[in-house]
This record gives sequence, structure tokens and C-alpha cells, in this order.
Amino acid sequence: MDWRPGAELDTLRRRAGMLAGLRAFFAARGVLEVETPVLGAATVTDVHLASLVTHVGPHAAARYLQTSPEYAMKRLLAAGSGDIYQVCKVFRDDPPGHLHNLEFTMVEWYRLGFDHRRLMEEVAALLGQLLGARWHVPAEVLSYRAAFERELGIDPLTAPLATLTAAAEARLGPLPAGLDASPAGLRDACLDLLMGAVVGPALGHGRLCFVHEYPASQAALARLLPGQPAVAARFEAYVEGIELCNGFHELADPAEQRRRFEADLAARAAHALPQPPPDERLLAALAAGLPDCAGVALGFDRLVMLATGRRDIREVLSFAADGA
Repeated sequence: MDWRPGAELDTLRRRAGMLAGLRAFFAARGVLEVETPVLGAATVTDVHLASLVTHVGPHAAARYLQTSPEYAMKRLLAAGSGDIYQVCKVFRDDPPGHLHNLEFTMVEWYRLGFDHRRLMEEVAALLGQLLGARWHVPAEVLSYRAAFERELGIDPLTAPLATLTAAAEARLGPLPAGLDASPAGLRDACLDLLMGAVVGPALGHGRLCFVHEYPASQAALARLLPGQPAVAARFEAYVEGIELCNGFHELADPAEQRRRFEADLAARAAHALPQPPPDERLLAALAAGLPDCAGVALGFDRLVMLATGRRDIREVLSFAADGA
């Protein structure tokens, strides 16, 4: 049995230095470091995220290992915390791969008075500081629509469903079984496949690339921007074809948030997926008043991979899930 760590000691030292640099970055900006529970009574309802669950106490109550600290951090924001960040372990029950471990480190932060565009500027500053001088160049900023048009010649917001399914099958082969058969669900599934396998890997080569203004159907917890068709105030950052972070100008409307939770749970039911309860404490916090803010979640392990030239996430972790 191999007992040794997966990462070389030099890599772990570099990782520790990056964590120190990250904390110095936020301290210089007056952003408060916080901690929230890893285990919670609720979890995300997003159909694309799989939570790990355990059962505790005499009544075997369900408790979920968090996929993100977002909900608890928003409760802090509603309570008047001001700007906050967190470095924490999160868990997603997805198949392991060179970019994914069951347990990984996330950096999540929220800035009051920022929209998604201003937060992109701060993400660029942080990445430039942690990845080195090479990345201190202006980032490329593309709309989701422009990224698809450049890489695929398709307008993802208006193209007929038949065009999207044909493009996905031409580049990726037959569509996977089990996709949502409804037109809206199949449309988003095709867009996700094309973004993950074709568009995303072509982004961020030589300089940081932001993709923003995602379809309204992929807003998650982001506000919608006016226009026809409507798009979400959401962004992702790519370096060398790797997605590093996902950010929003945060939705603050409790009624709309509840509607999105309910839509997620309906989609989960259609796929016979678990039905986690909506986070009523988050909804109560939104009703009490979430300040205008933007937030982002960044995969720290992937950042260390880029900084050290590693190609597998297990090479930047002391012990990956299969060696813990």
C-alpha cells in the first residue's frame, strides 16, 4: 500500500506560499476572512451538482457536506458582515479526473457594491499576483455568445435546438443517455457539453480569459440582465483551457430564488435525483435584505496546478481521495 503523499514537497511549499499570498491580497483590501460549517442541514438544488450526505443523531437527520459555502456566507452578508472571503474544503460527488477530486479547496469571496464586471477585475488582479508576471496582461473578455460564435460559428442564444444537437453530435458523438428530453433541458445540456468539451478548452491560452453573460437558463444564483434575449450577470475565468472560477452579480430577490429552487427540484424529480430541501435560512436571509454584491468561487487546487505546471490535481494535493 502506497502511503506517500501525491504532491512533491516543493509543490506543497509553493501551495503554502500561494495561500499566504492570497490572504495578504484580501487583507490589503480589508476583506474579512470567515469560516462557515462544512456540514449543513441543506445543500444546493442545482441538478448538475451532486452532494454527499450523511445521517446523524437519534433520528438519523440528513446532513450534507457542502458543495460551496455560498448559502452560509450570504447569511453573514445579510447580517452585516461586510466584504468577506473564505478558504475551505468542499465536496462534490462527481467522477474523479485530472481536474476533479471528491474533496477540494475553494476560495469564495463577496464584495459589496461590486457588479460582475468589477469583480472580474479583482479576480484578474488576484490571478496575476498568484500566477506570476506572465499573467499581468489585460485579460480577454468575451460574452458567452461571442465565445460560441468564435469557436463554433453558432449563436448559442438563438440557434435552433436542432443546430445545437447536430453540433454536439458532430464533435462529441452520440449524445449521452439520460439527458433531459424537454426542449429547454436538452438545449442547456447541449450547450453545457459544447462549452465543456469544445469552447472552454480553447480559451485562456497565453492570457486570462473571462466569459460572461451566460444564457438566462444558466443563471444559477445570478441576476438577469435586461435585453432580448435575457442573459445572466454571471462569469467564468479560463486559463490554458481550464475553468478556474464562477462568479455572479448576486440575486437578492427571495421570491425569484424560491422559484429557482422549485424549478431545480422539478428537474431533479424528472431525473430521479435526490430531493434536498430548499435552504429556508438562506431564503429568510434574502428576505431580511442581502446587500448589493458580487461573489465568486475559485478552485484553488486548479490554480496551484497552473502555477506549478502540473497536469493532474492529485499532484498538488497531499492526499487525493483515493489515497486518503
